[in-house]
Amino acid sequence: MAPQINPSILSADFSRLADEAKAVEGADWLHVDVMDNHFVPNLTLGVPVVESLGRATQTPLDCHLMIEDPDRWAPQYIEAGAGSVTFHVEAAAAPVRLAREIRAKGARASMALKPATPIEPYEDLLPELDMLLVMTVEPGFGGQAFLDIMLPKIRRTRQLIARHGLQMWLQVDGGVSAETIERCAEAGADVFVAGSAVYGADDPAKAVRELRHLAEKATGTPGS
Repeated sequence: MAPQINPSILSADFSRLADEAKAVEGADWLHVDVMDNHFVPNLTLGVPVVESLGRATQTPLDCHLMIEDPDRWAPQYIEAGAGSVTFHVEAAAAPVRLAREIRAKGARASMALKPATPIEPYEDLLPELDMLLVMTVEPGFGGQAFLDIMLPKIRRTRQLIARHGLQMWLQVDGGVSAETIERCAEAGADVFVAGSAVYGADDPAKAVRELRHLAEKATGTPGS
């Protein structure tokens, strides 16, 4: 699959969210970090803001729920307009049931793993998912440095996906930039969440194009 770039609205100017969303409309998805100050030590936006973003941009919304009790709250984000919903396996009470509910409501089902959470115990869950997110920083704050020790985990995850013959996306989130995206792509990731690397640039749309080019170059995909 061709690499996808998902700018993280967490790094945008929250006083200008509609303009910031439009500034990256060449991106594949707009990544929306939802934090509840319980599962992670930070509080961000919720359902009403997701609804507003959905009206402000044509870019589909990729909601990453860093919250407790995603089994209860995930369906509301689909109703708010999310096209993809990611829950953390560490927080979900019934991940298979939740993934099936997300799919049944018309969104892509994705499961996230914290850096210390191994992929192997969840191998049997992979067919229930459309995407798997390997966190490359500890969830909770933007602007953190990329954890190189996650590269072997990305490779192992890609190998498991291939072993099952699945057409799953493999997303990475945390410290993705022009300096790290090629290593992630070479390890097997194909969906890249980038926050400050996009919104910290003078031209966010250009930053998206440059990141996509680097990922394509690393994997030899069309466009490289």
